[in-house]
Amino acid sequence: MNITEIRPGIRYVGVNDRTTTRFEALWPLPAGVSYNAYLVVGEQVALIDTVESHFGDRLFENIRREIGDRPVDYLVINHMEPDHSSSIEALRLRYPAIRIVSNAKALQMVEGFYGIGTNTLEIKEGDTLDLGGPTLSFHMAPMVHWPETMVTWCPEQQTLFSGDAFGTFGALDGGIVDTQLDPDRYWDEMRRYYASIVGKYGAPVQKALQKVRGLDPAVICSTHGPVWQERTGEVLDLYDRLSRYEGEPGTVIAYGSMYGNTERMAESIARHLAAEGEKNIVVHNLTYTDPSFVLRDIFRYDTLVVGGPTYNGALFPPVAHLLEMLSARCIPQRRIACFGSFCWAGCAVRNLDEFAQRMKWQPLGTSVEMKQGFTDSADEACRTLAAAIAER
Repeated sequence: MNITEIRPGIRYVGVNDRTTTRFEALWPLPAGVSYNAYLVVGEQVALIDTVESHFGDRLFENIRREIGDRPVDYLVINHMEPDHSSSIEALRLRYPAIRIVSNAKALQMVEGFYGIGTNTLEIKEGDTLDLGGPTLSFHMAPMVHWPETMVTWCPEQQTLFSGDAFGTFGALDGGIVDTQLDPDRYWDEMRRYYASIVGKYGAPVQKALQKVRGLDPAVICSTHGPVWQERTGEVLDLYDRLSRYEGEPGTVIAYGSMYGNTERMAESIARHLAAEGEKNIVVHNLTYTDPSFVLRDIFRYDTLVVGGPTYNGALFPPVAHLLEMLSARCIPQRRIACFGSFCWAGCAVRNLDEFAQRMKWQPLGTSVEMKQGFTDSADEACRTLAAAIAER
């Protein structure tokens, strides 16, 4: 069995990265990441995307293993972010006659990043490329999540090469297709990938989904994570929910605490929520939890309970940072409850309430503000807030 042959004439030549600690120098990679590239082989050969340049030698080894000394005739670029494009220069040296195929915006970026402006083929929406057997057609998907992004379709094999769309964090442990590995561990990493990187672009994702559903792919070949074959419907549905910002019932409690008093409020709210029968509760200490995991859960669940202390006449910085990230992602609807503490002059809760108003989120209950230490009366106020959250 050739595990790298995804469909007849379609071969996987991607690589795993288990050494990089942060994707885009921002998002942690506890389980690594894959950079996926694919060959489509007919009378001529097309390579769909490349890999991060540190792994270029592995890409070339994989290509040689699949097609021997045959030339690669075309490079199709779906997305120009350097984790997929930084091997282009080395590829051109390896295959001097290779023709670079993409849209005008991507080809401008090829020249801007790598100084390559010759032997290119500019394509537009719906254009096709005949490889002598398999054909490829091209469909624009701008702002998913860069302006030059597109997807490539092979109708003979009902296979979509989707760029970063439908991607996940996490390296591929042995298998490549979802039928060859346990795909369940990738769902949360798909949510985290989407929330961190694509989350601002819900409307463009919805437009791209309409095109993709119209093609009705049997196989989705993303540039990160598993190749989706058995569970393409679940992948499309998850992206649909994420890009409509549709949260399932559940509560994210995200807090910052300097000396533990605000933390006790968070724990109290969580306990009282559980006593009200709530089960989907996730608690994050923003000083220690990477924001990508918090964003993942906020995209998943419909309610955010956020709290923090006043700090230097403003909101505690880790909490303020989370609010900035949420604002940047333009999430249009969530339920929200707020809590906070202060020593001598409070402003944290006021800032949190103002954030809720700016976002036009639905407030739940009355925000709880605690002066100095945690007391029985503060616990009772947290219980009341938890009851209001549970009534949603």
